Amino acid sequence: MNDPEDLKIISRYLSKNHVLALCAHADGDIWSATCFYVTDIERMCLYFMTELKTRHGSLMQRNSHVVGTVAKQPKTVALIQGIQYSGSATILEGEEDAAARARYCKQFPVAIAMKAPVWALRLDEIKMTDNTLGFGKKVFWQRET
Repeated sequence: MNDPEDLKIISRYLSKNHVLALCAHADGDIWSATCFYVTDIERMCLYFMTELKTRHGSLMQRNSHVVGTVAKQPKTVALIQGIQYSGSATILEGEEDAAARARYCKQFPVAIAMKAPVWALRLDEIKMTDNTLGFGKKVFWQRET
């Protein structure tokens, strides 16, 4: 069972940030990438744009399971905050694509000119470290099946 307070902490952090790192893998190949994202807390998804021809895009087309992080780079240990996640990345189509693209382009207007597909990163599991709540403090969230 997820703790509603943990979800608030995680949601606030995801909403305040905009860059994720992900790692994709398929057929013995593995690659990482960083992408700008926007948050959909209601669906626990992150929307991002990336071309199909990129190495990570090609891998995600073959295997949607990805892992990654959202983290800042503070110089002080007491301010460390970051998320590790596991989820699945899929290309959006139709109305879902239009809604997510509008949301993405509102936050990143330069993306209006991009023709890259919009992907939904459906978060399934999150572990967050938040030293601002106490050294080594961890909060967790997992999608209920």
